[in-house]
Amino acid sequence: MLGVIVNVGTVLLGSTVGLIFKKGISAKFTDAVMTGIGLCTLLIGIQGMADGMLKGQNVLVTIISMVIGAIVGTAIDIDKRLNGAGDFLSKKLKSKNSDKNSFAQGFVTASLVFCVGSMTIVGSLESGLEGNHTTIFTKSLLDLFSSMMLSASLGAGVIFAALFVFIFQGGLVLASGLLAPVLSAGAIAEITSVGALLIFALGLNLTGIGKFKVANYLPAIVFSPIVYYGFELLGKYIPALA
Repeated sequence: MLGVIVNVGTVLLGSTVGLIFKKGISAKFTDAVMTGIGLCTLLIGIQGMADGMLKGQNVLVTIISMVIGAIVGTAIDIDKRLNGAGDFLSKKLKSKNSDKNSFAQGFVTASLVFCVGSMTIVGSLESGLEGNHTTIFTKSLLDLFSSMMLSASLGAGVIFAALFVFIFQGGLVLASGLLAPVLSAGAIAEITSVGALLIFALGLNLTGIGKFKVANYLPAIVFSPIVYYGFELLGKYIPALA
């Protein structure tokens, strides 16, 4: 768990530094920074989708995963629950300048940026199986600077993404022995591609182009490897689906 603890520490440190700088930045500059963050988020999403395609990502798997994920996420209404959590935490923190929507946006945006990608999955598996933390340490350094920029523009919600990092990556490390044989390169490519699509949608939200309830699509990440293996199984009988 050393790699996870270091990663959580860098997110907390970077977010704290970003929040300190945020206090001295006027709204004009905050808006400019947020647009810049949005453009960078779009780039991360595009790179992730391109990476998935190079690794043999099946567009049909992404489509089906997104449809199922949207149905489940909307039924649960994850977006509403996160906004409710943002409202609760904002009141507990007694932050006069915080609003629940920006808090949830910061939390969801940071959680996806920090946790969706091949570095997270592969690094966590390496950390759990081999005790090799090199990939996670590299990711931690990247997250340090990302959390600074995100918290400076999106506020306190970003710092709470550290909890998500701990639960998600820590869970992967602890379950690495079970997950390693199951998560093939193809399955990881599908997870990365779906996550990248969600990050792209977040980028559209941050730039003001879109107003997507991205949190309601989060279950698609869980369903993507299931759909992938379903296609592999059907491909044995229907070659066109392989």
